[in-house]
Amino acid sequence: MTVLSVKPVSRKRNAINDFDRIFDEFFNSNFPTTYRNGNRVNVRPAVNVVENGGGFRIEVAAPGLDKEDFKVDVDKNVLSIEVNKEFKAAEGETYKRREFGYFEFKRSFQLPETVDSEGIDASYQNGILLVNLPKKEEAKEKPARTIQIH
Repeated sequence: MTVLSVKPVSRKRNAINDFDRIFDEFFNSNFPTTYRNGNRVNVRPAVNVVENGGGFRIEVAAPGLDKEDFKVDVDKNVLSIEVNKEFKAAEGETYKRREFGYFEFKRSFQLPETVDSEGIDASYQNGILLVNLPKKEEAKEKPARTIQIH
């Protein structure tokens, strides 16, 4: 599915309009917005899923948040990652232009039967949420071995 952003063309071209257009194109290309309503923005952050010998790792790009902003749950082999964050002006400050004020998303992942749901842990570093999903011991790859014949 392709999402096309259509903006009306301004009859007046000036440096500010050009700067706004370039700024919007640059930043909106990396942060896909699913809908905008006033200052409420619902985003679908970029996600990497990595597999290694011991399990899986989900990496969620979510800059500007704190680890307390995340809610990570596992229910019936579904991992859910959710954020609802409101950005407030500091005391004595007034917004003159505000394009975001509320940030929310929810991503869900169906876990394979090979994941040990009791061993899942998460950390948040440098704008990336890392969720580690260890494999059950019986699902881990075993090194090749030689069988002795008796």
